[in-house]
Amino acid sequence: MEYVNRYNDTYTFTLDEDNNILWTGAFKWCRFGMPNDYTKAYNQYLDDECYNDHCMTLEEFKAKLHKHMHDTDHKMRKYVMLVGSVKNKINMVDPSGGPYIAVGANMRYFSEEFKGLVVSDIESIDGGYKLITK
Repeated sequence: MEYVNRYNDTYTFTLDEDNNILWTGAFKWCRFGMPNDYTKAYNQYLDDECYNDHCMTLEEFKAKLHKHMHDTDHKMRKYVMLVGSVKNKINMVDPSGGPYIAVGANMRYFSEEFKGLVVSDIESIDGGYKLITK
């Protein structure tokens, strides 16, 4: 199916044999995102504060970090600067004028043909992106 954005750029979505979607078009002006990598921050937390088995899990740590990331006087603030990006993974693509697609997107929004397909991963391919679906 074809999608025409607000700048009249046309993007084509093609369902492949594996129920993944090939997304092609003009990606000249585009932004994309990469998922956060909490490894360094969490390891530093474990070194600094984890003793006597009173440690936050990684998921608890991430939640608390996000809750206090703008509190300049909170002890979690020192870990914010240690959060990096997973540089070999894409989790969001947004060509100028749209469409914005991120991991978790329900592709039914674009076409009934994609009913039940949710983006679980995004891979760069020649001419666009492959939207891995589940």
